[in-house]
Amino acid sequence: MDLMRSVRDQTDETEFHTPLPDGYQLGQTRYVAVFGTVMSGLGKGIFSSSVAKLLKDKSLRVSPIKLEGYLNIDSGTLNPYRHGEVFVLDDGMECDMDLGTYERMLDQNLSRENFATSGQIYRNVLDKERAGDYLGRDVQMIPHVTGEVKLRLRELAVKTSADVVFVEVGGTVGDIENAFYIEALREMNYEEGAGSVLFVALTYVLRPPALGEQKSKAAQLGIKRLMESGVHPHVIACRCETPVTDKVRQKISVYTNVPLQRVFSMHDLPSIYMLPEQMREAGLDSEIVQLLDLGARVNSATDARAALEWQEFTARLARPEHEVRIGITGKYTALRDSYASIIKALEHAGGANRAHVKVEWIDTTDIDDDNVAERLAGVDGVIVPGGFGVRGTAGKIAVVRHVREQGIPYLGICLGFQMAVVDYARNVCGLDDADSTEINPDCEHPVVSILPEQKQIEGLGGNMRLGGQDVVITPGTLAAELFAADAAAGEASGRVRERFRHRFEVDPEYVETLEEGGLIFSGRHPEHPIMQILELSRDVHPYFIAAQFHPELTSRPLTPQPMFRGLVAAALARRHETTGQPAC
Repeated sequence: MDLMRSVRDQTDETEFHTPLPDGYQLGQTRYVAVFGTVMSGLGKGIFSSSVAKLLKDKSLRVSPIKLEGYLNIDSGTLNPYRHGEVFVLDDGMECDMDLGTYERMLDQNLSRENFATSGQIYRNVLDKERAGDYLGRDVQMIPHVTGEVKLRLRELAVKTSADVVFVEVGGTVGDIENAFYIEALREMNYEEGAGSVLFVALTYVLRPPALGEQKSKAAQLGIKRLMESGVHPHVIACRCETPVTDKVRQKISVYTNVPLQRVFSMHDLPSIYMLPEQMREAGLDSEIVQLLDLGARVNSATDARAALEWQEFTARLARPEHEVRIGITGKYTALRDSYASIIKALEHAGGANRAHVKVEWIDTTDIDDDNVAERLAGVDGVIVPGGFGVRGTAGKIAVVRHVREQGIPYLGICLGFQMAVVDYARNVCGLDDADSTEINPDCEHPVVSILPEQKQIEGLGGNMRLGGQDVVITPGTLAAELFAADAAAGEASGRVRERFRHRFEVDPEYVETLEEGGLIFSGRHPEHPIMQILELSRDVHPYFIAAQFHPELTSRPLTPQPMFRGLVAAALARRHETTGQPAC
């Protein structure tokens, strides 16, 4: 084959540039590429992860990758208002929130290989140019940059032994920054051979209120733009607030040459976790298996068991027996995507407790001791989430003090852990000027700070402590009880693994004082004096616990994170006590 010869012997005599990783065979791995049209933010990651879940249910090995157009090397410096939350993988990679969607839907940990940005791609190309890897060729977008994208996808296929790699292209067709991704995938379709690459166009069907009917013209034009790039979709997903009518689906089918059974109505649902079932009922998973010629690799018995387990989970979401109100008190509450993983963790915990969790968004920038009771009125539990900077921290301390004194179930996350330490030091231990050096570098009692010896221990320098770390749980504590209920958490060894993203920590010099005052540090670093979970005795408070890590990042639909599950259960018990409504 001419292409294979050119791969093995690439010189200036050939225009092919198709680097392949060791052990890779063209046509063996299948690829599903998802593109967005009309507008961004429609749910490409939700669609892609749902299809990936259905194929995984059939015992196929799946591996997703998000291709981002921005030049940042990772998502660590992005403002939540601009791009939603930063999701942290176990290996410390700071990435797009869609990676969280994939981890939750697939119930598998991902790594930095599952996330790529234009900045990463360009950097790799320039590094290779400096090293002389291109044999004196002038380095161009095609074939070298597109070749780097293809190499990245194929390396992922080899490293994960994937049957199917799901490729989500960030942004919208027509954006300058993702054009080379689209071209690379067009080239892959040519190189991998017939039936190896499947294209999905996710589009938007408008329903202007003034007209009262669905309009498909914007969707048609958006898909046309994709087809002009040489990418002809095999499946079209139509986003709309209401089910897409047969008439509109027929129009799109005729316009795009995509059979009607592959024009899928992806309308709004009460939960994204109901989408896989909807796809299964529409036969979309079977269509994709057939198009990719994967029937021989499918295990029907495994598929049936997974479908039943998922149906039981979604049934609990659809028919809750209780309702509970949880207040999320932060400074990014104007944009819900800033706390996407917390919202999902509450949904998982709600399902486990057969409860609908209603989130109350409470901005802490204008909360103080005088109005905190009014602002928290009606909530059954409170979360103080993570964050950086000074703004809103005084309000968070006021919230912590109020829930501690009033017996309201509390879960602190990262900064919420640190603010609980500051509150306790000031208002229980009598250290009036206690603070975090992030907030007040000159405070008399820096109970939370960056310590030189801790930086040396962790090799941090000026960077954050990132990714998965072991936490040793103290026996006989609330934390031990919560994690013991989760067999997968490793309670047999007394350790759990959670994900961190922080710079500041509890100063070990104050640990003894805080403990003598009644604060319990129930989770610690395995070797060093780094406090990772705190709590109050249940003789003092019904549910008061906080973590230096981000527990929301490890919550999954069928295995809710224990601290969230416990918060919802405690909030239900409080609601029962205060309103007389039945609790679980």
